[in-house]
Amino acid sequence: MKRIALFASGSGSNAEKICAHIAKNPEMEITLVLTNNPEAGVIKRARKFGIPTIVFDKKSFYETQKIQQILKNEAIDFVVLAGFMMLIPESLVKQFPKRMVNIHPALLPKYGGKGMYGHFVHEAVKAAAEKESGITIHYVNEQYDEGDIVFQAKCSLSEKDDAIGIAQKVLELEHQHYPVVLQELVSQLPD
Repeated sequence: MKRIALFASGSGSNAEKICAHIAKNPEMEITLVLTNNPEAGVIKRARKFGIPTIVFDKKSFYETQKIQQILKNEAIDFVVLAGFMMLIPESLVKQFPKRMVNIHPALLPKYGGKGMYGHFVHEAVKAAAEKESGITIHYVNEQYDEGDIVFQAKCSLSEKDDAIGIAQKVLELEHQHYPVVLQELVSQLPD
């Protein structure tokens, strides 16, 4: 069985969709949810699935090997970022080469990088009068949103779409595709 760790900082709607999807697959499991936010909604969502949660602080994430050791002790095969807002330390990236993915709420390489998350992305897309937006699932490297692209999906935009409307369209794509792409990637891992 492939063991997956999920990192999230916020409400956890993507995490919940992933947990529900993976729960139907006997070949893989979400073993652990990790968050840097003790108030994150993802904690409550993980509890619904009986998944243990670890809350950590910035210092332990960047100045120790605590998280890397937890993942090693749990025999984690794959790491998923679902609304996780911290840059991943190089040592953690190296621990999971091509075995750590993130989702970005735009069509990278546009609207990516430091500070481009959530409503900031959708407001930038609206300000540029883009005719489409979408999602990008990518491998994680040491930079924000610069890892190799695994998958993209698009949605059409109209002049009537404001940033909130764009966000809703993009979130639908996230919920539809992220769990499926993740399952596909994990199923391709060697035994």
